[in-house]
Amino acid sequence: MNTHSPLSSVLAPVNTANGLPNEHYVDPRVFDEEKKSVLFANWSGIGFGKDIPEAGDAKPVDFLGMPLLLVRDRTGEIGVFQNTCRHRGMILVDKPQKIRGAIRCPYHSWCYGLNGALRTTPHVGGPGQNTHEDVDMDKLGLIRIRSHIWRDVIFVNVDGQAPDFTEVHAGLLKRWQEFETPIHHGGEGSSLKLEVATNWKLAVENYCESYHLPWVHPGLNSYSRLEDHYNIEERWQYSGQGTLVYRQLTDEGGAKLPDFAGLSDQWDEGAEYIAVYPNVLLGVQRDHSFAIVLEPKDCGHTVEHIELYYAQSERDTPALDGLRASNAQLWKTVFEEDVFVVEGMQKGRHGILFDGGRFSPAMDGPTHNFHHWVATQVQKGRAA
Repeated sequence: MNTHSPLSSVLAPVNTANGLPNEHYVDPRVFDEEKKSVLFANWSGIGFGKDIPEAGDAKPVDFLGMPLLLVRDRTGEIGVFQNTCRHRGMILVDKPQKIRGAIRCPYHSWCYGLNGALRTTPHVGGPGQNTHEDVDMDKLGLIRIRSHIWRDVIFVNVDGQAPDFTEVHAGLLKRWQEFETPIHHGGEGSSLKLEVATNWKLAVENYCESYHLPWVHPGLNSYSRLEDHYNIEERWQYSGQGTLVYRQLTDEGGAKLPDFAGLSDQWDEGAEYIAVYPNVLLGVQRDHSFAIVLEPKDCGHTVEHIELYYAQSERDTPALDGLRASNAQLWKTVFEEDVFVVEGMQKGRHGILFDGGRFSPAMDGPTHNFHHWVATQVQKGRAA
């Protein structure tokens, strides 16, 4: 029997809807349910291409308890595999490394190519016999996980049932098509990580809306005011906020970071910040972009992996190191200002009489859009 709270009030129009019930933030059973119906059943972010920049680079990732392996092959393509040997289930790679030859299992030395194909099975037919008629090597390659790379984020669909990424996110790809130019990671100082005592969904909800700016981000709000922002809502797809006032950084000599090529006038002073459901947060500005992958650890803990990108590489523009450092510090301040809010909402979700809350019809549309999407995914999973 299904003992979960009904989600009909979440699916109501924003004017009358409640937010997701408390159990979606504090109950380990619902966290496990959402792992399957929300995170594994859709295109979730698990990492960044910049972490495996060269052929042979491999990085293990624990995605909600599932061991995955990110690998860049000899052609430069990124593959994602289950990090599990097909022989006896041994973990293959336990730390980031360069694979010089093949991916070798440390248990019985079965070896796999960077494309996941099983290459060698030493002594599988007895001492000195490296083949056996009943061991079909063509069928025992590493299990490949569906993946797609966009804006350097590595997205995966674990259950393999979602429509193609380009189909699911066709609207957003079109919206930001001007930004389909090469991006370059800003280097070590452009990587930030926050460990936050909150449910991952609260980080999405907070990112979606600008309603909190005057009280939580007074520095940012001093020039990019609440009235300079607009809501972005696409039912079933994504939501977020945009601003009509983006101020570029300048250094003491008046230098600025170079713009991405070919942008229209919209981006001279505009910027947009969108949550790509379920767990990736993206921002675009004329002179830099960022990507945040939310790593859910359990009901009440999330790691935010934040990476900043630019139009020109760090290697080619050493004179801009100071501007990149200043930009990273500005964003670090903004993201850290949100921590007490998302942690406070997590604590508040333990108030057993809280009914999921209400939404401002004018200001909370992007957040309600996310709640509505999560509820539809959970319902779909329960109906299966």
